[in-house]
Amino acid sequence: MSELDQKTRTELEAAAFRRLVDHLRERTDVQNIDLMNLAGFCRNCLSNWYRDAAEERGLEMDKEQSREIVYGMPYDEWKSRYQTEATADQKAALANSHKDH
Repeated sequence: MSELDQKTRTELEAAAFRRLVDHLRERTDVQNIDLMNLAGFCRNCLSNWYRDAAEERGLEMDKEQSREIVYGMPYDEWKSRYQTEATADQKAALANSHKDH
């Protein structure tokens, strides 16, 4: 494959981001703590990175706005619909693997 120009690269990265967000929206059975334990990031991390990118470009965005972009609905609504209580094992795994997060 030849070298990608910046516009094409940005378009491909944006498409991959949208696909990841769509996938996470569909997989409401996958809890954030499981994502953290397995991959080292979760939906909240992704929304924070989105907000950081907006702010780097001089755009104001609060945490709730960026979370709604990732979750596809207000965060509190997503939590009430889909979030389950973390098990002791999940909490222990998180504490042991992400002490600096």
